[in-house]
Amino acid sequence: MTIPPVKELNPQVVRRLSRIKAFLLDVDGVLTDGSVTITPDGIEDRVFTLMDAEGIRAAQRIGIRFGIITTHASDVVIRRARELDITDIYHGMFDKIDAYSDFKILYELEDESIAFMGDGILDVSVLKRVGFAATPSNAHVSAKMAAHYVSRYRGGYGAVREVLTMLLRVHTGDDDA
Repeated sequence: MTIPPVKELNPQVVRRLSRIKAFLLDVDGVLTDGSVTITPDGIEDRVFTLMDAEGIRAAQRIGIRFGIITTHASDVVIRRARELDITDIYHGMFDKIDAYSDFKILYELEDESIAFMGDGILDVSVLKRVGFAATPSNAHVSAKMAAHYVSRYRGGYGAVREVLTMLLRVHTGDDDA
């Protein structure tokens, strides 16, 4: 994954990323490629990339708080979030702005200090409110139009990692982050 140094990033992206204290994520189409496999036992299964997990862990180490806002969270999604020490899990959320508002109030955050990565129509309301809005390359056009940054990568294939690497570089001043 090639990510340019901070000095080559769009200055508005750098300014927005420099204010981020919390990062909210959708799941299907962002942390996963949107595919769901049903096992013979009827259990839903999803695939998460380790690249994104490494980025989340690195951002947590510098104090970034994470949360998940998703329309549907199976047991595997909740288990994966907990493995990543993400305890703020809002699922069953068709109106994601309510979950966003709860998270914002809970941690006494301003819109400018929150980032969100989503990929669908149901994510647009949150994408329009946050200080930094990002989408994977394969997001719905309405989500892309609301975003400050569209990843070069598809959901589930490093889109989250790309954005988190930029965030880490901006916060630490280390272009090798």
